[in-house]
Amino acid sequence: MVKVIASGVRKGNVIEHEDGKLYVVLKAESMHPGKGTPTTTIDMRRISDGVKTVVRYKTTDNMERAFVETVMHTYLYQDGDNYVFMNPTSFEQVPLTADMVGDFAPFLQEGMECQIALFNDGPISIELPQRITLEITETEPAIKNQTASSSFKPAMLSNGVRTMVPPHIGVGTRIVVDTSDASYVERAKD
Repeated sequence: MVKVIASGVRKGNVIEHEDGKLYVVLKAESMHPGKGTPTTTIDMRRISDGVKTVVRYKTTDNMERAFVETVMHTYLYQDGDNYVFMNPTSFEQVPLTADMVGDFAPFLQEGMECQIALFNDGPISIELPQRITLEITETEPAIKNQTASSSFKPAMLSNGVRTMVPPHIGVGTRIVVDTSDASYVERAKD
């Protein structure tokens, strides 16, 4: 265990809470008001049973950070409520629950390389590539001679997720999407 201050905690970190149990950090936000004490709000999930909690600390409060090993795995397939990944060096298959995969589930693609955080050889969290390429399956038609502007229109991606795209993007166009919030990044270069 390593001591860190609350403002140094990041998404994906594993910390030991006051109850002695391990939690994976889902979101950490520091607030520095003009007057008063700066605070850090941490959304976290207990590893043992998946219970989520939100805790507020002073930014200078000490916390215990657990040592976590991150290993590259390849996504294989979905089996009921589990998502199965394989370690490419040992060929060991690791099932992750739907709760552990969370909002990343629609972005998983066969053969995708993902980072899985392991604690005591058990999976605790997953990190997908920051950007992936998907195809637009449904959107309003593109308007002739319209270039990029500040307005966006709704579109449906090939994985069933909705996003906002520039007006010149049409059905069948492949775009690069940010996996953290499903936002449009750019038109795919392929």
